[in-house]
Amino acid sequence: MPGKYVIGLDFGTNSVRALLVDVRNGSEKATSVWNYEHGRQGVILDPKNPNLARQHPLDYITGARRTIQAILRQAAKIKGFTAENVIGIGVDATGSTPMPVDAEGQPLAFTEPFAKEPAAMAWLWKDHTSHAEAEEITTTGLKLRPHYLAKCGRRYSSEWFWAKILHCARAAPEVFAAAHTWVEIADWIPAHLAGNIHPGRLRRGICAAGHKALFHPAWGYPDVEFLRSLDERLARIRENMPEKTFNMSATAGNLTEIWADKLGLKPGIPIAIGAIDAHLGAVGAGITAGTLIKIIGTSTCDIMIAPLESELPDIPGLCGIVPESVLPGHFGMEAGQSAVGDIFNWFVHTIEPGGTRRGSHEALTLEAKKIKPGRSGLLTLDWHNGNRTILVDQKLTGLTLGLTLHSTPAEIYRSLIEATAFGARTIMERFEEYGVKVERVVTCGGITAKNPLVMQIYADILGRPIAISESSQTCALGAAIAASVAAGQSRGGYGDFGQAIQAMSGIEKKIFQPISAHAAVYNRLYKLYQSLHDAFGVKGRQADVSHVMKDLLDIRNEARLGSAA
Repeated sequence: MPGKYVIGLDFGTNSVRALLVDVRNGSEKATSVWNYEHGRQGVILDPKNPNLARQHPLDYITGARRTIQAILRQAAKIKGFTAENVIGIGVDATGSTPMPVDAEGQPLAFTEPFAKEPAAMAWLWKDHTSHAEAEEITTTGLKLRPHYLAKCGRRYSSEWFWAKILHCARAAPEVFAAAHTWVEIADWIPAHLAGNIHPGRLRRGICAAGHKALFHPAWGYPDVEFLRSLDERLARIRENMPEKTFNMSATAGNLTEIWADKLGLKPGIPIAIGAIDAHLGAVGAGITAGTLIKIIGTSTCDIMIAPLESELPDIPGLCGIVPESVLPGHFGMEAGQSAVGDIFNWFVHTIEPGGTRRGSHEALTLEAKKIKPGRSGLLTLDWHNGNRTILVDQKLTGLTLGLTLHSTPAEIYRSLIEATAFGARTIMERFEEYGVKVERVVTCGGITAKNPLVMQIYADILGRPIAISESSQTCALGAAIAASVAAGQSRGGYGDFGQAIQAMSGIEKKIFQPISAHAAVYNRLYKLYQSLHDAFGVKGRQADVSHVMKDLLDIRNEARLGSAA
């Protein structure tokens, strides 16, 4: 009997990736990546406004077509493979990346008046132009609808849905007036493949709605009265939003004949409900209750789940506690850091330490590996792109303390890695502070596979063994797993996510274990990190940090003498 296959589409910050996966065992048979054509590395920027980051929706359509066609050409070499063997398609995308559309569901960027207008395009997750609006939503929400904010960490982010729409109303009123509604690209892309982009038919996933747009099954999207208290014009957008959302076991529809003809697939195969990339990355990494999944890339997302019958408290600083946003029957919990890989890339490509040869990631990693914990005397705050969790403040900035005339590029590079691990520990401890036990940590993303030093530092600082997902493309794999569930057992897929995850995901044999001597030094440094974290990040906190520089020197000197632990 010929094998069955599913396709996972992963729409990232700079490119789209397609993955062809064998349903039986999750083996990855073909892959293709297509870089977005518009803007700089796929992102439309504004040199006058560093907070602006948009994408052209045409790149999503072109990317889907080109990558799927490419993997099917590769698959033609598989013995016995035909397009009839493909039983489903799953989609993940960045979020919150909302897009204004007209009454037919077409992006405004496809219409002549707005073809070159950035406000009419997709507002990428890392667009922070709406930080003032996010503060306004937080203040108003805590006053009028505290239960809304309780489910998203008590602070609303400039990365999220309503803040971006409100900013558009004020900064680009002509675009706002032309928009019938706004749709997350994680919802719009699968709807487009299924021919269901009309707002009256388009199915929105609870993943993006719950974590980014204040949706909850108990009340739906925010009520009209609350939105009017922010801006009268938001009422119209709310009136065009549905009252229901769907978890990832549902379908967005079925592949249209037009798309099937373009791609070389059979029409009618199911398209899974879309979700945010990190959430499907957690699925691809084999998430279970008690597992912290860390998707480490340009930024990070930390995902955990708990059964719906759990008595979960509201956790300050999290990006949402949403029923069934990751897996049916479970609460999904999201946290994360606004920059990790982006910080390393900033140092290498913008600061350019040591030139192209000595200042590459590879060269700096090689030198940083030789440095003992605490030996540099440096301590860094990882807020170069703001703080997503637990402070939820995009106006915070980075800081490196302890620099001297003898500090080297490799020491700074290692300090940047350590800073992101300290930020990761802050998130892990917030989960556990509120009763969500972290029993194991699994990482995925490009950095985890490429840089063992980063993984060892994370194990030492978190004080936990670090496992790595077997797939280097966990988001696309998670989308493929969702496709196998959407297809169902009758087509050769799976009846539920538990079966699909068990069959299609796995972890690498190598586990990074904490080195006790390193962990002891990092525990001391982490206390200093916490002092800086609270002094600069917590309003009203009168923390004394006058000792930090001198403590760093003490730890550095002890490390030089070999007795820092």
